[in-house]
Amino acid sequence: MLRIRHQDTLRRLNFKHPATWAATWGGCGLMQPGPGTWGTIGAMPFGIIILMFGGIPALLFATIITFAIGIWASKHFEQMVREKDSGMIVIDEVVGVWIALIPAILTPASVITAFILFRFFDIIKPWPISWLDKKSFGASGGAWGVMLDDVLAGIFSAVIMIGLRYAGIF
Repeated sequence: MLRIRHQDTLRRLNFKHPATWAATWGGCGLMQPGPGTWGTIGAMPFGIIILMFGGIPALLFATIITFAIGIWASKHFEQMVREKDSGMIVIDEVVGVWIALIPAILTPASVITAFILFRFFDIIKPWPISWLDKKSFGASGGAWGVMLDDVLAGIFSAVIMIGLRYAGIF
């Protein structure tokens, strides 16, 4: 069933439209199984490089810009495939994991912890993340709902990362 649905969605995609590539983070969302994990993995090197060379302000700026692009791309992607919150849309994971990386220090343990915390909150979706995941906002259809649950998962992860730094773990 999943395989058939995945093939139907792929047939409806316009691979010449930039929203397809933005929403799937360069195609990471097309990878199976677990496109959200692939999207998060695909986002990590960019987040680390931005943090290394531009620091927290640059990563925060990139996150805000990517969020805006994500709203646009998610809306167009959903219209293209005629599905709400397609698993192929992973630009929301990009924004979420970058938020989790903001308080990280650039050590392997800190970066891996940010990744694991973000994936945990994105998959488990405790309240209010679960509420945002199901909510559609305004005229943009489900694009705000697609993006905001991962923003909140990233914030939850970042708060824990801050606590771990305060405790002297990182």
